Amino acid sequence: MRLLPSGSTALLVELDALDDVLALYAALADAPPAGVVDVVPAARTVLLVTDPARTTLAAVADAVRRTPPRPGARPDGDTVELPVHYDGADLADAAALLSLTPGELVARHTGREWTVAFCGFAPGFGYLTQDGGGWDVPRRSTPRTRVPPGSVALAGEFSGVYPRESPGGWQLVGRTDVAVFDLDREPAALLRPGTRVRFVEAG
Repeated sequence: MRLLPSGSTALLVELDALDDVLALYAALADAPPAGVVDVVPAARTVLLVTDPARTTLAAVADAVRRTPPRPGARPDGDTVELPVHYDGADLADAAALLSLTPGELVARHTGREWTVAFCGFAPGFGYLTQDGGGWDVPRRSTPRTRVPPGSVALAGEFSGVYPRESPGGWQLVGRTDVAVFDLDREPAALLRPGTRVRFVEAG
């Protein structure tokens, strides 16, 4: 791994793959180094935000190097159940890309728990991975200019729920009526790193 300062109060840890990120994040989330106030995973990095009154970046870097990753681990988090209407515009196409029928894709999507690996793109958008993996869904060749909020989608190894109307190039397989981001709720984001998600077929 490569450790780099990010400004004067944060340390960026670069890793080779998402599995490496999840293994390190699981360890650091359970036992953050002294003086670390936030640990933020991404696709290939982990950012550690520090309190400079309590530690230095050098001390945090040393602690990270001594932290044994937890391969195969997923960070602990709440479990959320999301009812989904599997009537997305791309359901048939996404199923065909995986050599499945639409019903088989739905069964596979609902058959195992998903975990929010990291967040990004828009507030409240979680990149979810499924234990056992095996998903590899290409993005649409032409992104949509407007994707409705609540759209449940697939891209690459990830599933996600669009928190608000926005452009997007993921394959839309369904929709949920649950608001995954709500500024009037605490916390506003329902899907945070470590949150476990069960998609269930609505109706």
